[in-house]
Amino acid sequence: MILKTVRFILALILLALVGIVGTIVSALRPFNPNNVYIMARMVRLGTTILGIEVVKRNVDKLQDNRPGLFISNHQHNIDVFIACHILPDRTVSLGKKSLRWIPLFGQFYWLSGNVLIDRKNKRSAHGTMDQVGAAIREKNTSIWMMPEGTRSHGRGVLPFKKGAFFTAINAQVPISPICISSYDVGLDFSKWKSGKVIVEVLDAIPTEGLTKKDVGTLCENTYQLMKKKVQELDNELS
Repeated sequence: MILKTVRFILALILLALVGIVGTIVSALRPFNPNNVYIMARMVRLGTTILGIEVVKRNVDKLQDNRPGLFISNHQHNIDVFIACHILPDRTVSLGKKSLRWIPLFGQFYWLSGNVLIDRKNKRSAHGTMDQVGAAIREKNTSIWMMPEGTRSHGRGVLPFKKGAFFTAINAQVPISPICISSYDVGLDFSKWKSGKVIVEVLDAIPTEGLTKKDVGTLCENTYQLMKKKVQELDNELS
């Protein structure tokens, strides 16, 4: 228990340092989409602190779908450490507007070009989705989203919200599913070597020619695909 506590304290300190350094870098080149990529090398040190071995599969598929929309399952705050192991250049994420107020890290997150959304304001959220689509098409920027909208905390893959799929269809770009094994299956932070997390990128799902009428089907099919893959990864680890 002591090891686990120390690890998470050190991980928080790392995020604070990333916030300081990242804010300085981003202030010199505000909202540049490569700010996140530059700092990702520092952020992913969090997996070393937490004793996590990250197993990466088919990551090259992300390079084949750029600019595009990347989606992953969402489990815990440590998702950021895992994601930074495979993050391509010119990729930003979509996060809650409240993230801006996290001391140090929040200011970096905003200045580095990530997209902040107010989920409680549907009109504002839809406008942000249009901006995301424009960023993909016109600025050669890929967007990373977590369509569950909330952390699963070991409850498997939760049902997806439709925003990411509206965005992909609106921009007419493929969706790259990124499946991350469950932390409660593969990890024990009380051990020196906490365990493994498997990250597997699936084949891109085309959206060309789809319309808003197809959003529901696209959302459900992608959810079932990723849910099945995460279960397979969990079975492999267990």
